[in-house]
Amino acid sequence: MVPGDRTIAFRGQLWMWSGKGAWFFVSLPQEDAERIRFFTGGRRRGFGSLRVKARIGDTTWRTSIFPDTKSGSYLLPVKADVREAERLADGSAVAVTLNLDV
Repeated sequence: MVPGDRTIAFRGQLWMWSGKGAWFFVSLPQEDAERIRFFTGGRRRGFGSLRVKARIGDTTWRTSIFPDTKSGSYLLPVKADVREAERLADGSAVAVTLNLDV
């Protein structure tokens, strides 16, 4: 991410939250989280979320990323429609592109 650029691209692994429900996430790398905090200047929505346009493979959708207090980074939720369209399962390696809506 270069100054003024609102696009973040990274590779991660899809994982399923072990709590109630079948929520799937990709954790953002720590370096990207630091850049996001710098770029957004602390602006956040409910639950500390930030709006993004996400892309995995050929699938693009609007969602929010959420702060993860354990890692100090952010989590990208990946809904069932995206997982089905891209044939993803728990543990799948993914290439993600995010555009910040700030």
